[in-house]
Amino acid sequence: MSKKLITRQEDYSKWYNELVVKADLAENSAVRGCMVIKPYGYAIWEKMQAELDRKFKETGHENAYFPLFVPKSLFEAEEKNAEGFAKECAVVTHYRLKTDPADSSKLIVDPDAKLEEELIVRPTSEAIIWNTYKGWIQSYRDLPILINQWANVVRWEMRTRLFLRTAEFLWQEGHTAHATKAEAIAETEQMNNIYAEFAENFMAIPVIKGTKTANERFAGAEETYCIEALMQDGKALQAGTSHFLGQNFAKAFDVKFATKEGRLEYVWATSWGVSTRLMGALVMTHSDDQGLVLPPNLAPIQVVIVPIYKGEEQLAQISEVANKLASELRSNGVSVKYDDRDTHKPGWKFAQYEMKGVPVRIAIGPKDLEKGSVELARRDILSKEIVPQTEVVEKVKGLMVEIQDNLFNRAANYRDSHITEVDSYAEFKEVLKNKGGFISAHWDGTSETELKIKEQTKATIRCIPINAEKEEGVCVLTGKPSSQRVLFAKAY
Repeated sequence: MSKKLITRQEDYSKWYNELVVKADLAENSAVRGCMVIKPYGYAIWEKMQAELDRKFKETGHENAYFPLFVPKSLFEAEEKNAEGFAKECAVVTHYRLKTDPADSSKLIVDPDAKLEEELIVRPTSEAIIWNTYKGWIQSYRDLPILINQWANVVRWEMRTRLFLRTAEFLWQEGHTAHATKAEAIAETEQMNNIYAEFAENFMAIPVIKGTKTANERFAGAEETYCIEALMQDGKALQAGTSHFLGQNFAKAFDVKFATKEGRLEYVWATSWGVSTRLMGALVMTHSDDQGLVLPPNLAPIQVVIVPIYKGEEQLAQISEVANKLASELRSNGVSVKYDDRDTHKPGWKFAQYEMKGVPVRIAIGPKDLEKGSVELARRDILSKEIVPQTEVVEKVKGLMVEIQDNLFNRAANYRDSHITEVDSYAEFKEVLKNKGGFISAHWDGTSETELKIKEQTKATIRCIPINAEKEEGVCVLTGKPSSQRVLFAKAY
């Protein structure tokens, strides 16, 4: 393995960037602002996909696919949405290149191949989907429509960072159509709850469910629900959003349905999504100065077995035990890799799998064969113990649950100890500067105050917590009345 990571304390941002590359998750590509997700990183994303896809289908959703390109006129139809994404749009204006008359080795845009209408490379798919839904919906019998799409989107970012902010990223986007407002709101809340359950139980990331302020709301939404997570550097990360779109898109695309009574009414809409940004959340929530730390649910390799040997004879004896163990573990639903490569020494392998966050490492040497034992190492707490070979399978099965729970509890303890209630602006700024994390404070409910605080401190309102109790107080900045605390933080 290459030299160790820089520590989180030295430079958290550099630690993150180095870890993503050294753990073989992703790398920057030849296309500015875009990334290559490497097989190990993509295997983690596939596990996320599979679990989310299962949850979506369990709740009646189906997968479909819609075009990458959106005609500009369709994109402009819902004004708030178009305005919200306008600065991030990549636009296709021509459909052909030709040889440069001045230099035959170069290609130039063919001026005669200008598109009649410019195409937007989708930053989000509401426009093309709602234009499609118009042909699908005539009557209440056609509702609800519960569609999800796994796709890529492009949002032209000037300052990019692997997984957290790239010009192109992978995601899923759900788009549903309903006969009533109540149904659409119930759908929006259901999907936000699914995201929260997925983050906590599958990714071991504790989250706070809430709604966004008008300033932070999705462009074109009536209400945005969200889950907010806290990273180890005290910054928040939006881990998923679910939007109640009201009838805005139905009106923009004239999508009406005949009710049971025969009236024509506009359809009610939702959209919801999570992206490969969750990979960044995973890295920053659990990992340490030795590298990636993965919850067993998401680890492509849950157990790695490394032989320690001299000569072919010893390797053959160890391999017999290792392959038997691997087979038993696999039959118990545990993913195992037996790394018997002779191109790298055991110490190098230990460091590699530590960097890649494999939850459990088993080492078997000649002495272990004599004693009928193995050395078992846990990645989450960097501990080692000697375990009899006959107990390995049960031990590992128990550890899969124990490590998953430990990572969640560790992250929850950090998060809970970094939610600070403040009642004055001086205290607000002091906590932000010296401690970070979520700041629970009263706010007067105005966009002006919210923007002023953001301008002065770079902290934004991450969410209005759904489960927070009403509490009379006064705004930390203006002193005006407030009925509830909200959560502020600096964020990614």
